[in-house]
Amino acid sequence: MTDTNKEAFSREALAPSRRDVFVGAALAAAAAPVAALAATAPGVGAEFATDEFWAERGTVKLYIYRKRLAAGALQRPVLFLVHGSSISGRPSFDLATPGLGEYSLMNVFARYGFDVWTMDFEGYGRSTVTPGNSDIKTGVLDLAAVMPIVKRETGQEKFHFWGESSGALRAAAFASAHPDQADRLILGALTYTGKDSPTLEDRGKNLPFFRANSRRKRDLEMVRSIFTRDHPGTSDARLGDVLAAAELPHGDTVPTGTYLDMTANLPVVDPVKVKSPVLIIRGEYDGIATIEDVSNFFDKLPNPDRQFVVLPGIAHSLQFAINRQLVYHAANSFLKMPKAKMV
Repeated sequence: MTDTNKEAFSREALAPSRRDVFVGAALAAAAAPVAALAATAPGVGAEFATDEFWAERGTVKLYIYRKRLAAGALQRPVLFLVHGSSISGRPSFDLATPGLGEYSLMNVFARYGFDVWTMDFEGYGRSTVTPGNSDIKTGVLDLAAVMPIVKRETGQEKFHFWGESSGALRAAAFASAHPDQADRLILGALTYTGKDSPTLEDRGKNLPFFRANSRRKRDLEMVRSIFTRDHPGTSDARLGDVLAAAELPHGDTVPTGTYLDMTANLPVVDPVKVKSPVLIIRGEYDGIATIEDVSNFFDKLPNPDRQFVVLPGIAHSLQFAINRQLVYHAANSFLKMPKAKMV
């Protein structure tokens, strides 16, 4: 990659005037009259403790973010959230949406009693931009580099993981490679082989570009499309501008690796090697994978502690759905499942 390209891909690449447009859009969305979208999670208004860390994998610096309740137990179960292909960690899972209701998955699950973590993978958000394409295998290496810090700060050895879309593939691949560190596993908006996927069929038209380039455009219109792609009306479309305001200051391109994996290299995870208890959550209208494809993955999981949930009125973006409380309930119940007696 040339010096010019590195500069173009850096998170400072957006002009200040363009940043102002995104921030203004977010403020406008927050000020608009909205329907009642208040969160149903307990402890609304509680104060949080947050921390930021950096991990290193060679020359790559990886940004890490942690949130939990400021008061209460000193040690809580760890929930590590794994972001997808187009949006980095904090905008994905800790998005501030004044006036629109609670959309921060980190807030919700901190209130449920978890010590919640996330990160930016190589080439995303605050982490180092490199000539690499940040594919699924690289994501597993990134997670492995981050876990020693989570262990050091929490004193724990095993953690729950929750990944969405390509993040689900990263989380499952990590759990396969490091079963000693993976406790319960939530796979949202998962795909397995990609067979008959309308989203991946359409994305595959750009396969030559993904093979030839390590980064792709991710602009305001692309961010807005996240909320309308599969089934308009399943999310509040105003979230597109709010999400763009949080994400696009990091740059208007993201790596191509997960798109390449999901259009040319599936399957990238062998379910037989996933030993953790698993919850798969699929939205009714998700176009990334058919129910048959995900069911085939589910059927091969070796751990009898497994669930496959299809939730109504939800498309691909689970945590940004109008019906996101259904996602919260399914995930929280699974993570707090009592241990079964061996018979």
